[in-house]
Amino acid sequence: MCVERAHLLLLLLASGWRCVSGIRVFTAGDVKAVNGTDVRLKCTFQSSAAIRASSVTVSWSFRPLGPGHEETVFYYHERPFAPLEGRFRKKVDWAGDISGRDASVVLRRVPFSFNGTFSCQVKNPPDVHGNVGVVRLQVVSTASLSEILILCVAIGGVILLILLLVMIAASLRRCHRRRNPEPNHTVFRHEHNLISC
Repeated sequence: MCVERAHLLLLLLASGWRCVSGIRVFTAGDVKAVNGTDVRLKCTFQSSAAIRASSVTVSWSFRPLGPGHEETVFYYHERPFAPLEGRFRKKVDWAGDISGRDASVVLRRVPFSFNGTFSCQVKNPPDVHGNVGVVRLQVVSTASLSEILILCVAIGGVILLILLLVMIAASLRRCHRRRNPEPNHTVFRHEHNLISC
């Protein structure tokens, strides 16, 4: 029985049949953005088929938190197609690179009406079936206390690092001067005068 299955599998492989797995899409999940700022919605993908810029299509859509219907956000096929009307008109830019398997977009000056779920769907024929990537965007009025604290710690760390490097450089310079004192030109001139006499 096992031998027959192995022969069947070898026959299928020899005849050119291959298993095609679905396209896999990866997104950031939950993203926060401060009202009025730009935010990148990251979307990357893996495909079992060869990546050809002429065949890959990317579709971004949006479903608001409150009542409302699904809207098209962005479409890409060989070149970006931004929406000509609706809430995303002049608010979304292509930030991806198909050859790098990146289908990301940037939302400009996000308002509170962008609170909701963004979906990223990628197709690369014949690899067209797979998951849809989801980004849940939360637009907030200000950065949270933890984000401000992380920023302060990062800035403080950079300043301390710079101060430490300056102190190390000054110490190394002092040590170098102690080991290699500069010649005393006055003594040298005096000895030269004695020799002349």
